[in-house]
Amino acid sequence: MSKKIKTAVVILNWNGEKFLEQFIPSAIKYTINEDTELYVADNGSTDNSVKILKEKFPEVKLLLFDKNYGFTGGYNKALQQIEAEYYVLLNSDVEVTENWTIAPIKILEEDLDVAAVMPKILAFHNKNLFEYAGAAGGYIDKYGYPFCRGRIISEVEQDNGQYDTTDEVFWASGAAFFVRADLYHEIGGLDEDFFAHMEEIDLCWQLKNKSYKIIYTSESKVYHVGGGALPSESPFKVFLNFRNNLFLLIKNLPRKKLFLTIFIRLILDGMSAFVYLAQRKPKFFFAVLKAHFAFYANAIKFYKKRKRIKDSNINKIYNKSIILSFFIQKKKNFNKLNF
Repeated sequence: MSKKIKTAVVILNWNGEKFLEQFIPSAIKYTINEDTELYVADNGSTDNSVKILKEKFPEVKLLLFDKNYGFTGGYNKALQQIEAEYYVLLNSDVEVTENWTIAPIKILEEDLDVAAVMPKILAFHNKNLFEYAGAAGGYIDKYGYPFCRGRIISEVEQDNGQYDTTDEVFWASGAAFFVRADLYHEIGGLDEDFFAHMEEIDLCWQLKNKSYKIIYTSESKVYHVGGGALPSESPFKVFLNFRNNLFLLIKNLPRKKLFLTIFIRLILDGMSAFVYLAQRKPKFFFAVLKAHFAFYANAIKFYKKRKRIKDSNINKIYNKSIILSFFIQKKKNFNKLNF
């Protein structure tokens, strides 16, 4: 166990030598100081990641695992070995900027009701656009579909300063995720049955059910490549997204809304599967079916994971269908939604 520090920034890597060489220099420059250490936890990489880290970046603390434990298992294993007041989960394909840790840590220090904070996340390849997986803070609709301020479904907004605020949101992106270490461990860390995708939404929802707040701040900014581990056209990614979204609902929804919401969601998922089939994407069609069978097989297990749930803490859920709002009502900008 390492000596307790104030902030530990932890990058989880799996065969990401290209991203490490590209983004570790900025992480070192703008992160390491007397209060903050930078770690890379390697998830059993088979490329030259470890060699590069040891030879080129000796100031980075290295944790080595024997295999790929996924995003969830990898981070849980890493954070069990690190003592700090605050953890920052940082994707390997993120470019950080000067002073990027200051505002989020200040928010955590000044308000004990805040459990987690995320910065503004912009697209690395087009820095005027918000990035798909996080943008200016995450939300979900009444059926569990996630979206963001700055990104609804496939529509990504340009950053014109419209979200230059500090606000409460529903979930913070795992691409750059600041969280109190004690609460992370109290919750039990990331749910390893998710493996990857939506695990940060699950963690945030559990924190909200304990009356904590999740905050977005524009006073910190990072640039995210996105799709570094799994490309968007991966059937496995489709499987994880559909399966984990159902896991998310059965684990966290208030009981009075649970069964009807999941029933409607299963129908909507089935419609999505047939859209994939019409688009001549049979692998995606079968990925959705596989996700549903995985959900049925694990429904009881996840139902037993349910903890005390408070209806009062679901105020940041969009109480409509984001699918209907986007495709039928043509509301493709977050500011056009009526919460």
